[in-house]
Amino acid sequence: MPADRFRVDVEGRSLELSNLDKVLFPAAGFTKGEVIDYYTRISTVLLPHLRDRALTRIRYPNGVDGGSFFEKNAPAATPDWVRTETLPAPGSSKGRETIDYVVADDLPTLVWLANLAALELHTPQWKVGEHPDMMVVDLDPGAPAALKQCCQVAMLMRDRLADDGVDSYPKTSGKKGMQLCCPIAGTQSSDDVSAYAKRIAQELERAHPKLVVSKMAKNLRPGKVFIDWSQNNAAKTTVAPYSLRAQSVPSVSTPLTWDEVEAGAAGKRPAAKPYTAGEVLKRVEKSGDLLAPILDGGPELPEG
Repeated sequence: MPADRFRVDVEGRSLELSNLDKVLFPAAGFTKGEVIDYYTRISTVLLPHLRDRALTRIRYPNGVDGGSFFEKNAPAATPDWVRTETLPAPGSSKGRETIDYVVADDLPTLVWLANLAALELHTPQWKVGEHPDMMVVDLDPGAPAALKQCCQVAMLMRDRLADDGVDSYPKTSGKKGMQLCCPIAGTQSSDDVSAYAKRIAQELERAHPKLVVSKMAKNLRPGKVFIDWSQNNAAKTTVAPYSLRAQSVPSVSTPLTWDEVEAGAAGKRPAAKPYTAGEVLKRVEKSGDLLAPILDGGPELPEG
């Protein structure tokens, strides 16, 4: 076996790892070995959010400054122990009727994906064969608006959803925006969930027209926060909690407390910042999974 490749045992599965010294985040000197180490150490809180969900990966074989590609289909030479699910592929850009998705239910699969430089992990709002059990409210700031304004809109959205008995849990996107994750009953279609999210976004836009926009047009966004209700479309995916993002530093989609969001809305740090892999590991060691409650289900959404 070449010197840059070696076998490891992960929970009884034999994996061949390679090029561990290859730098994938050049500005930070963060290597593939460190990516694998991060995903291994964060797996206890990450895997419950991936389990039973069709996984879309964004791979960066030459690092975040090199090319990348989305990967939905299981790649060639996928080990036979990796779970795959064949699902319909409506609107596939490659004309496929179905896709053989990878489902990351365990640590060996996670390590295998990290070794493929699958830096970003994205999931739909539904588990395989089921209706959505989560509504996602994606908050995308248009410059000069930033995370501070996202935090302000997140609080408005939290209070409005609470009026309908819907709980919301905030996280950073790992880039410039935020998401609210809202556990729901899993009894309604993605169209129903999207329609509800759109209605609430439009309400907030009418109430706060200088801060909120609910339409996708780019020219309407400067200085405002776009509430992307369409994130709940059946064909959409959202970056998973604790996933790395392809930024100059190894930033992470990071669960937040509402106290941190309130501090961010007031312009105070540290909430309004991207968290790195090392910082997130320390946060989890201190506070556990702040998004654990979304795994327990929630209410049906009221109809309009």
